[in-house]
Amino acid sequence: MVKWDKFGVSNLAGEISLIFGLLMWISTIPRIRRKFFDLFFYTHYLYILFIVFFIFHVGITYAFLMLPSFYLFLVDRYLRFLQSRNQVRLVSARVLPCEAVELNFSKAHGLTYNPTSVMFINIPSISKLQWHPFTITSNSNLEHENLSVVIKSGGTWTQKLYKLLSTHSAIDRLGVSVEGPYGPASTDFLRCDTLVLISGGSGITPFISIIRELLFLKTTFKCKTPKVVLICSFGTYSSLSMINLILPLSSTPYDISNLELQIEAYITKDKEPQSNSHIDLQTKWFKPNPSDVPIYAILGPNSWLWLGAIISLSFIIFLIIIGIIGRYYIFPIDHNSGVIFSFHLKSFLHMLVICGSIAIVASAVVLLNKKNNAKEANKIQSLEVSTPTVSPSSMIYNVDRELESLPCQSLVQATNVHFGVRPDLRRLLFEIKGSSVKVLASGPKKMRQEVAAICSSGLVENLHFESISFSW
Repeated sequence: MVKWDKFGVSNLAGEISLIFGLLMWISTIPRIRRKFFDLFFYTHYLYILFIVFFIFHVGITYAFLMLPSFYLFLVDRYLRFLQSRNQVRLVSARVLPCEAVELNFSKAHGLTYNPTSVMFINIPSISKLQWHPFTITSNSNLEHENLSVVIKSGGTWTQKLYKLLSTHSAIDRLGVSVEGPYGPASTDFLRCDTLVLISGGSGITPFISIIRELLFLKTTFKCKTPKVVLICSFGTYSSLSMINLILPLSSTPYDISNLELQIEAYITKDKEPQSNSHIDLQTKWFKPNPSDVPIYAILGPNSWLWLGAIISLSFIIFLIIIGIIGRYYIFPIDHNSGVIFSFHLKSFLHMLVICGSIAIVASAVVLLNKKNNAKEANKIQSLEVSTPTVSPSSMIYNVDRELESLPCQSLVQATNVHFGVRPDLRRLLFEIKGSSVKVLASGPKKMRQEVAAICSSGLVENLHFESISFSW
């Protein structure tokens, strides 16, 4: 049980690896993961020791069976590490009365992403190690210079963020690091006659990016877009403010009437509009900092070509270096001294060379692309230290920082609001006309399962269901 064999299978290394694996597995139990998220999150850093001792246990020869997937993981993880070293430019934050905030970042023109993409965010002033994924609500085609995410207050981390931004304290800057965006390679929203979007609570956020994409296609290319039916369910009247996020924070006015959009909102807890509740959005603007950079693609616009170059070139360098080590260091010890070279030292050398090869090539490519993005970073430095006093469309600036309401066009006024009831999804879906109806559901698991059961019941043939889940 405690044997560490230098020339064969090490039982002790395998047992240590197993312990680390069991600790990670225990922390993933739903009750533990949701109640003690920090414990779950930090425990999973043990994957590094799990892999290292696993390789010590089986030897590098058998570990090569998982080399392709492990190699790609190392490349991706190191690129994410390089991207996370930069602090990005946070332009503004829209504060909602339903304890949610929309963060608006500056981004490079060359950064593109598809609707329903997600991005990992780290705010060192709240937690230096925690990274949380959030849905991107902006559209890269509609908003060339901005990227936004919506964060609903729920756990400890999000509550601290909302409290920080909702107070009237003077905050010049909020340090933020990001990883991503990550999302689908393509979308098929135009392949249907009607697009039904069903959301519960903050599940509306991925649908905001979809509606903005359709708005861009309609206003720019004048192409035919499907009719959009948004069925959203909220607990309280103040949560209706999330509907106003459909319109981007921009100096360019967008006419939502160009899009055939029907919004049905259901307020389940409130029987009528609350007189003491308001649904206006408030915006907090931040001063630019010379050290902050726009969010940009870590490998530039030709990311797939650069990624292929990193994988192939680093692997070639790994083979060359490990071949030299084997020929001029390991081989003489095995055949000349009559001593078998240590299996664990050989495994360690292979792991070291793999990591070193990836680090050298990936760092060189990232530095090369970073020079190409230097112009975008210089724009941040040349911005005036200023803050809007009325609205982004007015472009009137003042050095005074304040929290204010945006007099933006309210979509709530054009929304059919139903108080004190839950949506009758079966009736609503059966009433949808069209030969091809795509149904997307995002929100609580029970709601998504109900929508899936209705679409698969066979009572109607024109419903095509797809679930969007961001459980973490």
